[in-house]
Amino acid sequence: ESPQDSAITRDINRTFPAHDYFKDTGGDGQDSLYKICKAYSVYDEEIGYCQGQSFLAAVLLLHMPEEQAFSVLVKIMFDYGLRELFKQNFEDLHCKFYQLERLMQEYIPDLYNHFLDISLEAHMYASQWFLTLFTAKFPLYMVFHIIDLLLCETTKDDLLLTDFEGALKFFRVQLPKRYRSEENAKKLMELACNMKISQKKLKKYEKEYHTMREQQAQQEDPIERFERENRRLQEANMRLEQENDDLAHELVTSKIALRKDLDNAEEKADALNKELLMTKQKLIDAEEEKRRLEEESAQLKEMCRRELDKAESEIKKNSSIIGDYKQICSQLSERLEKQQTANRAEIEKIRQKVDDCEHCREFFNKEGRVKVASSAKDGSDDDTDEEKETLKNQLREMELELAQTKLQLVEAECKIQLKKSFFCLQDLEHHLGLALNEVQAAKKTWFNRTISSIKTVTGVQGKETC
Repeated sequence: ESPQDSAITRDINRTFPAHDYFKDTGGDGQDSLYKICKAYSVYDEEIGYCQGQSFLAAVLLLHMPEEQAFSVLVKIMFDYGLRELFKQNFEDLHCKFYQLERLMQEYIPDLYNHFLDISLEAHMYASQWFLTLFTAKFPLYMVFHIIDLLLCETTKDDLLLTDFEGALKFFRVQLPKRYRSEENAKKLMELACNMKISQKKLKKYEKEYHTMREQQAQQEDPIERFERENRRLQEANMRLEQENDDLAHELVTSKIALRKDLDNAEEKADALNKELLMTKQKLIDAEEEKRRLEEESAQLKEMCRRELDKAESEIKKNSSIIGDYKQICSQLSERLEKQQTANRAEIEKIRQKVDDCEHCREFFNKEGRVKVASSAKDGSDDDTDEEKETLKNQLREMELELAQTKLQLVEAECKIQLKKSFFCLQDLEHHLGLALNEVQAAKKTWFNRTISSIKTVTGVQGKETC
């Protein structure tokens, strides 16, 4: 068990909270980071876990598996001397601050003097740099390329114009933002590499620092020294608490932004669900309309079929009547012809008998007509008979003509009725086709709107950055 387990758990959520790999509570990134920090705290009992180690471990996890990341962290802490910064009340860390100030005094004296004027000491802005190897504040692509970054010429002009608060704000806020640009980070690396600082000079400054500390210890009263050390530790504690608050504020801000994005996504999802429900309802209505139109179409087809059957039945009936009428007329014509033939034969017989009779021959001529010498009454009767015969012939002709006319009229009415039924059927089929086209168009429109909505939603929800 690690005695710093609670501190490790608290810092895990504050380490790169906006990065995809570490932002999920209980995710793979946070789980691996927790195990490495806890393992090191158990491995190195003298140092244990100190705030800032989680950032360095997280950077290593982004490049290698857990076991290798733990091994490299142990290598950096022991072989590269990083753990010395955490020992003896951070004594070696203060030595690094002294070395930094002496380098500033030698390379950028005007900025060094400006910091003296505004009482800005190195521990106020550089403690997090050294303890986390620049991993806590600077962009990751910059951290990946540099492990030792010192103050340089690129920021001197800006710092010379600031006061105490402005200088602290510059180191904590503006400086990390400036090097979010890869171009600026590359220029800074080039400038840092061009600054040749020997180990001999650093050893000289280290020796000066220890000598100065020994002189101060000899000159100072122990109580005053302890009080000063206590104040320094309190200031460091306050600074670390302020940094914790800043990190917590960034975490809360990130969580609020994520929650806002999540709420917006949920609202969009609700809107899309509503639209989907409306579309489904429209589809149901369209299907219902389609079924209704199909039923109407079936009814119209059935009605057309009945009308057509009825028309065919009428046509058959009329054809039967016409056939019967023609047959009757034919029979009447045959009977009339037979009667006429019989009458002519009977007349011929009578005429033959008249010719054979001497007495009757006096009253009739060869054509069988009464001679002119007959009385006026007989002549009048003879004319009447001829007129009647003529009228009968005309009557028979008119009856035949009337029968033919009625026959033609019946045929014309049958044709007209058949044409009307055919046109009615065509009109019903036309309306049915229009209705089916409208249903198909409605379905296509709904389908296109549904596909467009799904594409929009999937495009919007897929855009998230670390």
